[in-house]
Amino acid sequence: MMMKLRSLFLAAALLASAATAASAQDGDDVIAAPALRANVTVSGEVVRIGDVIDNAGNAAQIAIYRAPDLGTTGTLPTAQVLTALRAHRVIGVDTRNLQQITVTRLARTIDAGDIERQVAQALERHNGLGEAANLSLTFDRDVEDMKLDASNTGAMQPSALRYDSRSGRFDITFDIANSNVSTPTRLRFTGSVIETMEAAVLARNIDRNEVIKSSDVVVERRPKAEVGTDAASRDRAVGMQARRQLRAGQALRVADLTKPDLVQRDQTVVLIYEASGLYLTIRGKALEGGTEGDVVSVLNLQSKRTVTGTVIGRGQVAISIAMPRAPETADATPSPSPDQTSSIPSDKAASPVALANTTSPAAPKTE
Repeated sequence: MMMKLRSLFLAAALLASAATAASAQDGDDVIAAPALRANVTVSGEVVRIGDVIDNAGNAAQIAIYRAPDLGTTGTLPTAQVLTALRAHRVIGVDTRNLQQITVTRLARTIDAGDIERQVAQALERHNGLGEAANLSLTFDRDVEDMKLDASNTGAMQPSALRYDSRSGRFDITFDIANSNVSTPTRLRFTGSVIETMEAAVLARNIDRNEVIKSSDVVVERRPKAEVGTDAASRDRAVGMQARRQLRAGQALRVADLTKPDLVQRDQTVVLIYEASGLYLTIRGKALEGGTEGDVVSVLNLQSKRTVTGTVIGRGQVAISIAMPRAPETADATPSPSPDQTSSIPSDKAASPVALANTTSPAAPKTE
């Protein structure tokens, strides 16, 4: 009897131990159960089971969908995802009450402006070209923002470059290092380039001898070959006078400009006569125009004589006066010449008093 009881107790203990182990195993299964993810990000071309669920186990690397386009996001209904998972014997997935999941494909974006800057920098000072900031590019195909696989982490490095200075054509290839493969990604761009510079451009037509005002000039970038080497800056152009008739839209050159005439032909001017202790102004009529420093002919309206003078200001001409030379002044007591000294008697030559008496009046006689 005692043996039977012991056997029963032992059996009960074994059953209890087995039940505890089974309960623990059930708990592990709950923790490790696959669960659906609401938001998925991928960097490659496919979506794998391990991307859409947690605890995918050995099935994690199995591809089930094609990834969205680079840099875009797509959605998948939960029911469709579960069907794809069951096809690979992945069951019992906790959907977390999700109706759909989103899948985003990571990408590296290179904007169009950055591409143009990279091309300009590669061409900088190449075969006679100037600085990158002065290069104007025209591509054979419109340059738009580019999206590359996220694994393309390297910088754009020019690997091949051809430029023809006569035609302005360029052909350039960039390499971008890829972290997933040994072969870099290559981007090729072709087009033409011209060097530009800032130029002062006329906003309206300008007549000959007209003075250029600030509102008449705008600054634009023009091809360097069009402007030439003697381009006039805006600051230099304003206030200058046009040598000839100029048209709107024309880039100004130094040769097109001159100092403004301060005196116009047939203009009434002021003639200024100035010398030491003398300052005289007279009205005159300019017979020719001139700018500051020019020598012009002017009619003196008072004497009706034509004189020449230097333009010194607006409507002002300075007339130089030739001053007569002052006569040389004789000494009060001229020194005798050596000949005269030698003709004086020796007794008087030795006596300064005698010399003085010869030149002084006789002293009055005293009584």
